[in-house]
Amino acid sequence: MAWYDEAVFYHIYPLGLTDAPKENSYGPVEHRLNTLLPWISHIKEIGCNALYIGPLFESVGHGYETTDYKKLDSRLGDNKDLANFVSECHKAGIKVIFDGVFNHTGRDFFAFQDIKKNRENSPYRDWYCNVNFGGNTEYNDGFSYENWGGYNLLVKLNQRNPAVKDYICDAIRFWVSEFDVDGIRLDAADVLDFDFMQALRHLANEVKPDFWLMGEVIHGDYSRWVNEGTLHSVTNYQLHKALYSGHNDHNYFEIAHTVKRLYEMGGSRPDGLKLYNFVDNHDVERIYTKLNNKAHFAPVHILMYTLPGIPSVYYGSEFAIEGRKEKWSDASLRPALNLSDFKDAVKTNPSTELIAALGHAKQKSKALAYGDYRELMLTNRQYAFSRNFEEDSAIVTVNNDDNDFTMTVAAGNSSTYVGVLSGEKVSVSGGTITVKVKSNYGELWLPEEVVSKSSGIAPVKLSAAETPKSAPAESPAAETAHPDQKETAVTDTPSAPRQETPKAPAPVTPDDAAHNMTDKEKEAFEKGKIAGLQEAILATMEKNGPLTDQMRRDVANNVYHDSLINWVKSFR
Repeated sequence: MAWYDEAVFYHIYPLGLTDAPKENSYGPVEHRLNTLLPWISHIKEIGCNALYIGPLFESVGHGYETTDYKKLDSRLGDNKDLANFVSECHKAGIKVIFDGVFNHTGRDFFAFQDIKKNRENSPYRDWYCNVNFGGNTEYNDGFSYENWGGYNLLVKLNQRNPAVKDYICDAIRFWVSEFDVDGIRLDAADVLDFDFMQALRHLANEVKPDFWLMGEVIHGDYSRWVNEGTLHSVTNYQLHKALYSGHNDHNYFEIAHTVKRLYEMGGSRPDGLKLYNFVDNHDVERIYTKLNNKAHFAPVHILMYTLPGIPSVYYGSEFAIEGRKEKWSDASLRPALNLSDFKDAVKTNPSTELIAALGHAKQKSKALAYGDYRELMLTNRQYAFSRNFEEDSAIVTVNNDDNDFTMTVAAGNSSTYVGVLSGEKVSVSGGTITVKVKSNYGELWLPEEVVSKSSGIAPVKLSAAETPKSAPAESPAAETAHPDQKETAVTDTPSAPRQETPKAPAPVTPDDAAHNMTDKEKEAFEKGKIAGLQEAILATMEKNGPLTDQMRRDVANNVYHDSLINWVKSFR
C-alpha cells in the first residue's frame, strides 16, 4: 500500500491558470506560481490529497517544448518559488507530481542548438532520432530529424542513447533533491522506449519511497505499460470515452463493458491496474461541455470516483465550467481562473459540493481504494456494482434516466448502509438492499459502521445537488444516431427484479441493422470497421514521414474500436 493507492488528484495546467503569456520572451522572471498558493487550501477542501501540475520547466510556448529541465519557466517564477509551492502542498498533506516531457525537447534546448551550430561535429548529433544532414525543415535548419506528432518544434529525443538516458535521470534526481517532488507524469508515454521507461522505474525505486510514475497512454493494452518493471499507472482514456458517451447515448453497457475489459487487464489483482481516471484534462473538452444532458455531471463523477482506479479532477471542472476544443488552439481548455470568483463554491455550487463529498469519501473508504469490482445490476440506464476489501464494502448505484428508479442489489456483511450524498439509511434484508435512485443521479452506499467511525465521511446532505441543474433533453438527432440497446437488467441475485425502461421506437439506423446480424456477420462487420480505422491511421502517419515496421505493428496490434477512434482524433 502506497500513498497513490488512496490518492484523489487535482490537475493544474499552470501556464493557463496563471494567465502566463503564450510565448516565452526569456525576459525577467514573473512570479505567477505564487498566485496558486491559495489554491492549495481549495484542493484540500474538495477532498483531493494529490496534485498533478505541469508542464513547469522553461519552454518556448505551451510548455511541452522544454528548453531547460532544471529551471522553472520564467513566466511562472524561479526555482525558489517552485520549492516553496511544493513545500506548502506537503504541509497540507498533498503529494505533488510534475509533468516529465522526455520524449522530445524544444528547438531552443542546448543539445539541438549545438547541432545547428556544429552540425556533423556536434557531440549531441545522436541525442535525437534520425538526424539527417542531407535533409531540411520549414525552419531551414539544413538538416532534418524525427519529431512528435508531425511538429518540427518538438524534436524527438533518442532515448536509447545512454547519454540521453543519464541526462534525464540526472534531471529527475535534481527534481527530487531541489523540489521534493513525489512522482512524474510521463508525457507521450505511448511512444517512449520501453527500456527507457524501465530505467526510469529503477530510478523511481532509488530516489524516494513510493515515487510514482504515471504515463500518458491513449490506446492499447495498458498492462504493457503498467507492471512491476515499467510504470505504476497510465491515463485511462478508454474509461474517459466510455463515461461521457455512455451517458450521452444512455448506454451503461458501454461503460460496464469497458470496466470489465480494463479490470481483466489487471489479471489477478483484485483492485485492477490502478489506472488514472479522469473525465477531462488539458487536451480534451470539459465534461460539462461534452454532456448532452448537463444533469449527467453527477452520475459521471460518481462513477469516476468509485470505479477501480485513481480519480482526478481538472482545475475548474469542479465548478462545472465549459471548455470546447478548437481546431488550432487548446487555449479554451486551459483558461485563467480567479479563485475568488468561486468563493464558497463547496456550499453554493451543487457540482463543487458533489465533488467534495466524493473526494472525502474516496479517501476514507478502503474498499474504494483496494476493493475488487463486482457488477450487481446493469441496464442501459441503470447500473450498480460493489467494491469489497476485507471487512469494508461499498455499493454504487447510478441512474441516467429522467425518472427515479428502484433497484434491489446484493449487499455486504453490514446490517445497514448509509448514502454518503443523501445521508439516507437502508437496512439489509435477505442479503440485499432496496434503494430508490434519483433521476440523473446516483449514490455511494457505505456500511454504517464505516461512516460512524470516520469523521471525514459523515453523511453529507446535498440539498441542491439532489435535483441537479439540467439541460434541455437530447435532440431527436442524438437519439437517432445512438439508439438504445435492449434494456435488460442483469443481477447476481434472484431477488433482484428484472426490469426494462420503456422507450419509443427509434428510426432504423446502420447500428440497428448490425444488431440484427448473425454472430458471423457481426464479427465480419466489426473487423471491417477496425481495418478501416487502422488504414486511416497509417495513412495519416505516412503524411508525417516514412512508416516503420514498428509503426505498422503498433497499428496492427490495436484492435479496439474506441481506442482507434481516439487515436484518429489525436492527429491534428
